Amino acid sequence: MTAGPHLDLAAEAGASAEDTLHGKFLVFKVGNEDFGIEIRHVIEIVGIQKINEVPDLPGYMKGVINLRGRVIPVMDIRTRFCMPDRDYDERTCIIVVQVEGETSGLIIDQVKEVTEIADDQIELPPSRSAQAGQYVKGIGKVNDEVKILLDVQSLFYA
Repeated sequence: MTAGPHLDLAAEAGASAEDTLHGKFLVFKVGNEDFGIEIRHVIEIVGIQKINEVPDLPGYMKGVINLRGRVIPVMDIRTRFCMPDRDYDERTCIIVVQVEGETSGLIIDQVKEVTEIADDQIELPPSRSAQAGQYVKGIGKVNDEVKILLDVQSLFYA
């Protein structure tokens, strides 16, 4: 019966760590739009590097990278959202995320900032009919700007 309190303490520790990250988003640019993902999913941000193509992957999955000995699949957000291709440059980077225990990378045009968006500043997306709309979790209002908040899980599993 002594295991119970230890489990509760671990759960409380996890919950307090989760509370610390609640409402924080990594904001990045793709095309002319600002997107955000919950910071709790972000492991690290790395510069663009050699991507090895893998046969039979969906078109939006560009291949895999070798990140310090770990093979990580990478997705190009532009391709996922049916946006026109553009050449990668010095600002292009890969956001390494973890979703449901799986590590993957998101190729984006430019990282902007980490920002806090209160729950009452997030609205439901206007319509889920557009291709990219199915990946939108909400619209965050920051001062006079909007950030399109993505559901990272649906990017990979929808």
